[in-house]
Amino acid sequence: MSEPINDRKKSDRGPHGRFSQGNKLSPGRPPGAGPVAEMRAKLATDLDQIIDTLKAQALAGDPQAIRIILDRVLPSLRPVELPAVLALPAGGTLADQAHAVVQAAADGDLAPSQAAQIVTALGGVAKIIETTELMRRIEALEALNTKAKGKT
Repeated sequence: MSEPINDRKKSDRGPHGRFSQGNKLSPGRPPGAGPVAEMRAKLATDLDQIIDTLKAQALAGDPQAIRIILDRVLPSLRPVELPAVLALPAGGTLADQAHAVVQAAADGDLAPSQAAQIVTALGGVAKIIETTELMRRIEALEALNTKAKGKT
C-alpha cells in the first residue's frame, strides 16, 4: 500500500490517511444533532397534544389508534416454555441419557424443542469430554517422548 499524498499544510490525518484520535479539524457531528434527534425534539414540544388526539381517536373507535395504544401499553406476549422435570439415568452413558430424553419426548412428557435442546447440550458435553481426554493423552505421550529423548 502506498503512502497517501500529503499536499496539505495542516492535517489531522494519520499515516494511512485516516483521522487521528482527537481530531480537532473535523470532530464529527455532536451527539443528539442528527435528523432523528431533531425530529424527536420537535415532537417532544407537542407530545401531550399528540397523545390526547390519539386517545380521542381511539375512544371514537379508530382501529389504528386503538392498535397503536395497545401495542405500546400491552405489548404482545411471547411464548415461554415452562421447565420440565426430567429424570435421566444417573449412572448411564451420554447415549443412555440421550435415549431417555428422546423417549420422554415420544411419551409426551417433554416438548420436542426442549428434547432437541437437551440432546444438543449432551452432544456438547460429549465433545468437551472427548477434547479433555485427547488433551490428557497428548500430554502423557509428550511426557513419554521427553523421557525417551532424555535417555538417549
